[in-house]
Amino acid sequence: MTNPLFDMTGKVALITGSTKGIGRSIAEEMARSGAKVVISSRKADVCEKVAGELREQGFEALAIPCHVGRKDDLRNLVDKTIEAWGQIDVLVCNAATNPVYGPTSEMTDEAWDKIMDTNVKGTFWLTNMVLPQMAERGDGAVVLLSSIAGIRGNTTIGTYGVSKAAEAALARNLAVEWGPRGIRVNAIAPGLVRTDFAKALTDDPVRAKRAEEKTPLRRIGEPVDIAGLAVFLSTRASAYITGQVIVADGGETAG
Repeated sequence: MTNPLFDMTGKVALITGSTKGIGRSIAEEMARSGAKVVISSRKADVCEKVAGELREQGFEALAIPCHVGRKDDLRNLVDKTIEAWGQIDVLVCNAATNPVYGPTSEMTDEAWDKIMDTNVKGTFWLTNMVLPQMAERGDGAVVLLSSIAGIRGNTTIGTYGVSKAAEAALARNLAVEWGPRGIRVNAIAPGLVRTDFAKALTDDPVRAKRAEEKTPLRRIGEPVDIAGLAVFLSTRASAYITGQVIVADGGETAG
């Protein structure tokens, strides 16, 4: 029997960056919970491949390619979703970029702008496009993907961390602004998760073992660990939670 607290039947969930890693896992778990899911990333053929695989499993999935750093692409993403399914009930802003590694002092203007435009401005644009139609119905849930890099300093991905701290702050502000209209906005701050983004670390046995040893649960996270939390934050199970940044890091920041 399906628990109604986690039921997403009839809901339309738009997930950016959902062709791999955390985004794909979120789309899969939301589809399993009954949602119609929009698969989106930059490459049309990859979006269609993932959406097709979900449809083969009996789920409803729509492929709409989008570069989240381009306002026209985001407008098209929202318009095509509403044209196909009438509304957007759940928005997950997962797509992000980090083109460079190293200290902030070595960051070029171009790299800084690319990170901020994609990770922060793109999320600002997309939420402003989606939230008004949620407000018309007096219901909706938004989940932004932040990071523990936005909670503590980092000499390797510090600028990325700044962008993720900004997304956490955006979640709080949107929660306050749109809460009176029945909309909840929260953020998830993952720790180290086994994705392409972290491949250089997780594929190195020495570095991976070191990461596991400093995490109380003694393991690296899996995409589904974050997906379960995203489903929770998008359903009635979290009906009284908004404006929060929930850390999912195996306890790493607790130690």
